[in-house]
Parts: sequence; structure tokens; C-alpha cells
Amino acid sequence: MKAETKRIAIIILSLLVLGTVVYYLSDIVAYIIIAWVISMVGQPIMNFLMKFKIGKRLRMGRVPAALITLITFILAIGLLVMIFVPLIVEQASNLRNVQYNEIYNTLSVPINSLNERLIELGIVTQEQLSSDKFVSMLSDWFRPNYISTFIGNVFGIAGNLLIGIFSVLFIAFFFLRDDQLFINFVKAMVPDQYEEDTEEVIHDISLMLRKYFGGIILQILIITALVSTLLWIFGIQNALLIAFFAAIVNVIPYVGPFIGALFGIFITISSNLNVEFYNFLAPMLIKVVIVFVIMQMIDNFILQPFIYSSSVKAHPLEIFIIILVAAKLGGIMGMILAIPAYTVIRVIAKEFLNQFKIVQKITGSM
Repeated sequence: MKAETKRIAIIILSLLVLGTVVYYLSDIVAYIIIAWVISMVGQPIMNFLMKFKIGKRLRMGRVPAALITLITFILAIGLLVMIFVPLIVEQASNLRNVQYNEIYNTLSVPINSLNERLIELGIVTQEQLSSDKFVSMLSDWFRPNYISTFIGNVFGIAGNLLIGIFSVLFIAFFFLRDDQLFINFVKAMVPDQYEEDTEEVIHDISLMLRKYFGGIILQILIITALVSTLLWIFGIQNALLIAFFAAIVNVIPYVGPFIGALFGIFITISSNLNVEFYNFLAPMLIKVVIVFVIMQMIDNFILQPFIYSSSVKAHPLEIFIIILVAAKLGGIMGMILAIPAYTVIRVIAKEFLNQFKIVQKITGSM
């Protein structure tokens, strides 16, 4: 009993020390974790490259394979930047020049009908539904100076971003070249008697997170292709931008799809001002909604079950509760990181705290 208590105390102390290091060196730890994730995602590319033979006998070494893997990541990111940054800048410029009275005029017919109905029901008064209030609300939500400030801030942090990118790529290269480097780095921070268990934990975490992040990348690609194709078929402007934004925010559990749909609706309205609502704009908005409903059904019934069943291996209700807790603690970023963080916690708990009943319950499917 004393030995077991001592073991748990050592584990808790190690976690506290690790948490302290992460807190005070958060930037550097973030670089290391991101580099580790890149190395995990890039490992299949590494394995594929190392199967090739140079000549009849010589195989590609780990160093050139690691370099080619990183170059592949850089080219992929560069391609995304070339495709989407001009679209984002153009749309941001359009939003800066939006006259919100034009949006109100475009939507005036359905808005007036809704207003009349609300007044009849006694829910609101005529003064509460004036056009000035609607325009003011839109201006508060989509301030042009906010857009300018955001773009300015992006360029303002470009220097730090470049340093961060270089640091991540530099660390990721060595993680790819030596797949034991990260394991040895973590093992150096734990007691000697737990080194073997720690290595097994990291191996299990790497396998599950590799499947998870690989599934997320596949999910983003499929949603981007699906939504952009359907919007293009329906004749919706900025189809690729809407689709890519929807695919990215879809990573945010539960609320992401709604954000993507609202973005698509707003972009469609702002790109089709001064048109007759019922004959032109309403059919476009209905098409946008239909596309997002189709996307959500495919994501809910095909993509997410595939991703979660092959990587997280947790009950949907369990995932839902964890995401709620993460949202309470860390907001949107907490929701994004909830699933991979929970996966790591479960693997660690299964290895080191499996004597507790609650741990046995939540890790039984792993």
C-alpha cells in the first residue's frame, strides 16, 4: 500500500513539475508540441519516401526524407496562402466599403414583414425596430476599422510569426530525422523506473493523435471540396473562400458549422446587394443553407464517426461533456484542443492510474 501511495505521489509530483515548466516556458513548449504534431503527421510521408531506392540498392536516408517531408509541408502551406490570401484580402476590402444601409435595403422586404408580425404580437414596439437600429447593429458587428486593425495586426506580428515558423520547422526536422528524439526528451524528465512506461505511453499517444490529426486534415479537404463544388454548381460567388472557411471552423466542435454557415450567408448577402430579395437573393440563401445541411449530415454520419472511432475511441456523450468543460475553461481554443488533450490524458491515466475504477471506465474502450 505504501509503495502504491509513493508511486501515485511521484506521478503527481512529476505532473506538477511538468505543468510548471509548461507554464513558464509556454512559447517554447508550444513550438515543441507543434513540431511533434508535424512530425507525427509527416511520419507516413517519411515512411513512404524511405521505401524508394536510389539506384538498385541504396535507399533514401532519414535526413533527405525529413527535408523532403518538411518541403512538402511548406509547399502545401504556400499553396494555401497563394490561393486564399488574395481572396481574403479582396473580401476584407469589400467589407470595408460595405454600406450597411444597402444590406438593410436588400433585406428590407423580409425584415419589414417580420417586424410587422412582431409588432402585432406585442413582442416589440415600432421604435425598437427602426432601420437605424438595424444599421447600427450591423455596424457594431462588422466595423470597417476592426477589419483594418485586424489586417494591420496580422502584418504587425509577421516578424514573430516567421521566427515561430522557423523554430517549429527546425525542431520538426530533428524529430523527423530521429523518431526517438521526442521520446528521449520526455523520458529525461521522469524518474528512471518509469522510463519504459513513459515510452509506451508516448508511442500510444503518437499513434492515436496521428490518426486524429490525419483524420482532421482529411475532413478539411473533403469539406472544402464538397462545399466549394456544391456552391459553384449553385452559382454562389466566393464558393472556395466560403468552403475553406467552413472547413477550418468546422474543427470547432458543435458551434463551428453554425459559424461557417453564418459566414457563408453574410458573404452571399454582401456580394449581392441591391437585388430583389424573393426572386434572386432568397433562392441563393436557400441554396447556401442546403449545402451546409448536406455538409453537416455527411460530417456527422460519416466523417466524424470515422475520425473519432479510429483515434479517440470514446463515447459521444463523453466527448460532448469534455468539450463543454473545455469551452468553460478555455473558450473556443479550449474546444479545439479538448479532444487531443483528453486523448493524451486518457492514455496517461490508463498506463499509470489504471487501479482506479473511474480510470478503468473511461479507458475501457482503448
